[in-house]
Amino acid sequence: MTGLDRVSRWLIVEEGRNPSTDYFILPYLRKLGVDAERLTFDQLPAEGQLQGAEVIFVRYVPSKWQSLLDQNLAKISKIHFFMDDDLFDWRAFTAMPLRYQAKILRYSWSKQHWLKSVGAQLWVSTPYLQQKYSDWSPELLQAGPLKAASEPALNVFYHGSASHQADIHWLLPVIEEVLERNSRLTFEIIGNTSVNRLFCNIPRVKVLHPMKWPTYLSMLQGPGRTIGLAPLLDSPFNRARSHTKFFDITLSGAVGIYAEGDIYSKVVRHRENGLLLPMQASIWVDGILGLAENELLRESLLVEARKCL
Repeated sequence: MTGLDRVSRWLIVEEGRNPSTDYFILPYLRKLGVDAERLTFDQLPAEGQLQGAEVIFVRYVPSKWQSLLDQNLAKISKIHFFMDDDLFDWRAFTAMPLRYQAKILRYSWSKQHWLKSVGAQLWVSTPYLQQKYSDWSPELLQAGPLKAASEPALNVFYHGSASHQADIHWLLPVIEEVLERNSRLTFEIIGNTSVNRLFCNIPRVKVLHPMKWPTYLSMLQGPGRTIGLAPLLDSPFNRARSHTKFFDITLSGAVGIYAEGDIYSKVVRHRENGLLLPMQASIWVDGILGLAENELLRESLLVEARKCL
């Protein structure tokens, strides 16, 4: 590698958004007064974008990136590897679940020789790691606080049971687009492992385990929910449902968006105590985004909705 005088780009390579980057890497780079681009294992830059770059691997070195850098070492300014667990000592993680052990072996432990061969700088999170790997002259990074969001998050939620699988699948692209278009929004859903897999690649989604009714009621009345969703596809099973989700959503202190039709029209008056929308994904996307941006409308809908409790 060449020692370039000026770094043109800082690239953070991470499996996905994670606390290691947020608490250690970003505060360190802010102190240096530089910005960095965050890239996942599969987001490989063009070779021309590596000219003068400093590459930071957060905990793991994926093979695709290793191959890319091997082919472009002359362009790279410096390679760094950060760890906030002891990822280089087999004895430190043998008590971990086998799947986690395999991940560390594949992406961290097995990369030590390569990292040293390319002159990578080691960054660590604790004096313990700094002392243990002192032969590598590691740099100790201090944890820093997260930067607070400029505006508070707004939580959108859907609390359906296992019998709502079709409605949950229908919501998936709606939620994906909504969260992409408004970074203030988060999404909360109740579901099992299959629901978690369904939403796991969408940022700012929280999947809650199913719970008993008393526990759910207690949780529901806690703060932090803004917009409740009640989609309802037309099916023989759904035609027998009631409008109780209106009461759940209102009890939570949120305002609701409900499927247009006989079930929710019994209690919901459009734009008076909730929104009644046809089951068209684009209309629901616009409805959620519009309601999120209109605090006065949310307040007036909630006042009217509470009159029904």
